[in-house]
Amino acid sequence: MTTRHRSSVPLVLTDEVADALAAGDPVVALESNVITHGLAYPDNAATARKVEQAVRSGGAVPATIGIDGGRILVGMTDPDIERFASTPGIPKVSSRDLPVVLASGGTGATTVASSLVAAELAGITFFSSAGIGGVHRGAETTMDISSDLVQFTRSKVAVVCAGAKKILDLGLTMEFLETHCVPVISYGFDDFPAFYCRSSGLRAPHRLDDETRIARAVDAHWALGAPGSVLVTSPTRPEDAIDSDAVEGAIAEALRGAEADGVRGGAVTKYVMRAVDRATEGRSAAANMAVLVHTAEVGGRVAAAHARLRREENR
Repeated sequence: MTTRHRSSVPLVLTDEVADALAAGDPVVALESNVITHGLAYPDNAATARKVEQAVRSGGAVPATIGIDGGRILVGMTDPDIERFASTPGIPKVSSRDLPVVLASGGTGATTVASSLVAAELAGITFFSSAGIGGVHRGAETTMDISSDLVQFTRSKVAVVCAGAKKILDLGLTMEFLETHCVPVISYGFDDFPAFYCRSSGLRAPHRLDDETRIARAVDAHWALGAPGSVLVTSPTRPEDAIDSDAVEGAIAEALRGAEADGVRGGAVTKYVMRAVDRATEGRSAAANMAVLVHTAEVGGRVAAAHARLRREENR
């Protein structure tokens, strides 16, 4: 293990991650929230290992991020994954919560937003997630907007994902990204994907079919002085996707049920996702796992292309 300090923030890197960063090899950061707040044990641990293996298959080193004892873990060992997967009650830690959890010496599972903070501190330029947060339906009255979107305007980390969940207002999500100058590049696909649905029905602002060109676009964004992320989207494989119309019907019914049951705020997402899982007879859970693995492999490939580009430029 290697411990680094960024001011008063201790980062604990696994030897593999530290060696890769020192050598300029590709590294992809991963969130730990999918371990603690996703599937039940032991399926959550098995999925985390599959996601890490997918990053390796793409040609990069995985670095799952977590908070433990007031330290940021940059890369989890297998015992770390097993412990996070089997320990109940580990809280979800977003970037808002990060300083408090660190100061109190606590443990926590990182979200997209807090993982980006940790990745940038560690010098990791790529992060992979199944799907990002976004603007929620009804946000014009609730102001319910994911901190993921705000963090994209702050952290110089490229994000590889399968778009955002269809339960969100994806039109307003795209408007937010445009307003805040976050580039959205669809890799080999015309549309902005919707998590385990291949298309949101919205055309992506840019499409690139070559990993090296995506890597060049990432570097150009930062060279132009932009402070934040580049969003690279890749839809889940056709055989793993769920029909968009079927999901939309389940979402509409679930939102009506949430309103009738008085479900508000952050609880709405879990309520709706469970309803969609029931409506799809469990297929959405399998699709969720598939998109996690898919985006991790794509993230590994794009990070590897970026590392090759950097080496060529430094010759």
